[in-house]
Amino acid sequence: MAQLSTHVLDTARGLPAAQVLVDVCIVHGSHHEPLSSATTNAQGRTDTPLIARDRLERGVYELTFHVGDYFRRAGFTLTDPPFLDHVVIRIGVADPEGHYHVPLLISPYGYSTYRGT
Repeated sequence: MAQLSTHVLDTARGLPAAQVLVDVCIVHGSHHEPLSSATTNAQGRTDTPLIARDRLERGVYELTFHVGDYFRRAGFTLTDPPFLDHVVIRIGVADPEGHYHVPLLISPYGYSTYRGT
């Protein structure tokens, strides 16, 4: 099923990261076209794909995860400005019929991602 999806895991607490805002845009050169926004649920996933089959096209996408707000709500003491406030992940979609799942593993001072299933 062609789609772009995500989930967010809080590695500092060992829990799914709920209520993380994720913005998605497609990149056309220096222009960024906003496509969707979603917030993660209690399982750290969005309730629907970030981009469904009819809107996924070949190209470059940016996912912006608003993690600073999440960590503040979770009670972490962050520096001012926080080391990680927004995590931006840029991916390339070569096959618009594919499933692109982009997990984010996050702590206040580091993150990792990969292409999941």
